[in-house]
Amino acid sequence: MKHTIFAALVATTVTLPTTTVMAEDAVCYNCPPEWADWASMLTAIEKEIGVKLPHDNKNSGQTFAQLVAEKASPVADVAYYGVTTGIKAGNEGLVEAYKPSGFEDIPDGLKDPEGKWFAVHYGTIGFFVNVDALGGAPVPQCFADLTNPEYKGMVGYLDPSSAFVGYAGAVAVNLSMGGDLTNFDPAIKYFSELAENSPIVPKQTSFARVVSGEIPILFDYDFNAYRGKYEESGNFEFVLPCEGSVRVPYVMGLVANAPNPEAGKKVLDFILSDKGQAIWTNAYLQPSRPVELPDDVAAKFLPASDYERAKAVDYAEMERAQSAFSERYLSEVK
Repeated sequence: MKHTIFAALVATTVTLPTTTVMAEDAVCYNCPPEWADWASMLTAIEKEIGVKLPHDNKNSGQTFAQLVAEKASPVADVAYYGVTTGIKAGNEGLVEAYKPSGFEDIPDGLKDPEGKWFAVHYGTIGFFVNVDALGGAPVPQCFADLTNPEYKGMVGYLDPSSAFVGYAGAVAVNLSMGGDLTNFDPAIKYFSELAENSPIVPKQTSFARVVSGEIPILFDYDFNAYRGKYEESGNFEFVLPCEGSVRVPYVMGLVANAPNPEAGKKVLDFILSDKGQAIWTNAYLQPSRPVELPDDVAAKFLPASDYERAKAVDYAEMERAQSAFSERYLSEVK
C-alpha cells in the first residue's frame, strides 16, 4: 500500500551539474544545519545552482524581528519560518511576491495567492523521546502524561513566545484539550501545570540536547525524531500524542528589496524543484508538492492511521492568534 503525503519524490541523490556554475552568495535567514537537514539542502544548493548560503541559526521569531529591523536596508535574500510568521511577514511587506516553478502544485491554503509565502514542507508535532534517558520511566503516550511526577525535569519544549515550533506545540496542546484558536485557556492551564514539573524551555532547536539525553522528551516535529531514530546511535522514538496533534507547514519567501534577488529566486526555484523536494524526504519531511511515497519510504513513518489524529488548521487564524497567546504565556506561565 502506498501512503499519500505532500511530496515530490523524484530523485533522492544530488549530482553535480555538468557545466561550471559561477558561485554567487546569498543570505537565508533561519536555515540552521541541525534543523530539517538544512545542511544537506545548503550543500545541494551550492553544488546544483552555484549559490552559497551561510548557516543561520535564528528561529522564526528572531528572523521576523531581524527583517523588521533591516527593512530599510535588507541583508537577507530569502527567509524560512513557520507558516504563521510567513503570513505575518507578507502582511507587513517584509517579503515580495515571487512564484517559483512548481508554485502551482502547492495546494490552496498553503501559499499566498501572490507568492509572498509558500509551503516547502510539513511537520507533525509530537514527542521526540530519548528512551534510554527516561531512567526506566515508560515512553509517554499523551500530553497529559507529561505532568506526572515521574517525568519531572525530563520534558522540554521550545519557547512558544519566540520559536514557531513552540507555538505550534501550544496549538496542538490547546486543540487536543478542547480549546480553539480563539480560546487558549486549555493551553495556558496545561503549561502552568507542566511548569510544576520543571520543564526545560530552550529558544533554539535542540536536537543535539535530546540525542545527548539532556532533554529526554522534547515537543518537536516527527522529522527530527525520525532523524534521531534512524541516524543516531541510541534508542529514540516519535510519539504522536493520544489526544491528537497538528500538522503544520514551514514556508519561505523572497525578502523585499533583497540585495541579491536573482540569487534568492534561484534558491527558491531549486527548493521547489523535484530534486529540492526530494532532499526534504531524505530528512523525513513531507514536502509541499503532492505525490505518493513508495512503501519503503512511508514505512519509516508511524502508520497512516496514527497520522489521522494530526489535523490541519486555519493557518491565517493561527497567525492572528499568535501574539495574544504569546502575551498570555509570558504573563501567566513564565
